[in-house]
Amino acid sequence: MPTTRPVVGVLALQGAVSEHMRLLDACGAHPIEIKRSKELAAVDGLIIPGGESTTIAKLTGAEAFDAIMDDIQERALAGMPVYGTCMGSIFLAKEIEGSNQGRLGLMDIRVRRNAFGSQRFSSEREVPIPQLRDEPFNAVFIRAPIILSCGPSVNVMASIEEGIVMARQNNLLVTSFHPELTDDALVHRYFLSIISENNRNLKSGAVSTRSSVIAPVST
Repeated sequence: MPTTRPVVGVLALQGAVSEHMRLLDACGAHPIEIKRSKELAAVDGLIIPGGESTTIAKLTGAEAFDAIMDDIQERALAGMPVYGTCMGSIFLAKEIEGSNQGRLGLMDIRVRRNAFGSQRFSSEREVPIPQLRDEPFNAVFIRAPIILSCGPSVNVMASIEEGIVMARQNNLLVTSFHPELTDDALVHRYFLSIISENNRNLKSGAVSTRSSVIAPVST
């Protein structure tokens, strides 16, 4: 039976896949796992969970059984909303400090991996996200990256003492933290609003300017 619920893919190769799907379902979306390129055609948006950035590059790149990285790039450049949490933000970044590892290279940000140290330094912090609500968000950081710098078209949405931890560039959204490990659906609802915005633009025939602003990085 056709559904009016937005279909949101969760890249299911690493990370907290079920936790993202739980929150998406609670927000009224229809979440599905994405493991192969052909499955991307069914989704209105995509979440890239946490994990290990060099591993995900090997699992999705040219040497993988199914090089889904190229298809994600193509869909994102055509306007599909993509949200990267923790490792997902590294995977989306144009520049990774001290690394040329494979990545999508779509978002005009420079990131530092493991900016908070090893997993034993994982923590929860109250992070203000004033563009979304007055009350701070209880953010979970696990071996989290930090965003060191952003291009002029990037909207910085949240920062802490160490640096930027949430940003948006058109249809791309990243957080250094893991909102899926809480019961607070604030960030997931926001991502769904980006998907709704994109779907309205597609129906109205609005022309995306994404491809003229962002070009993927050669790795």
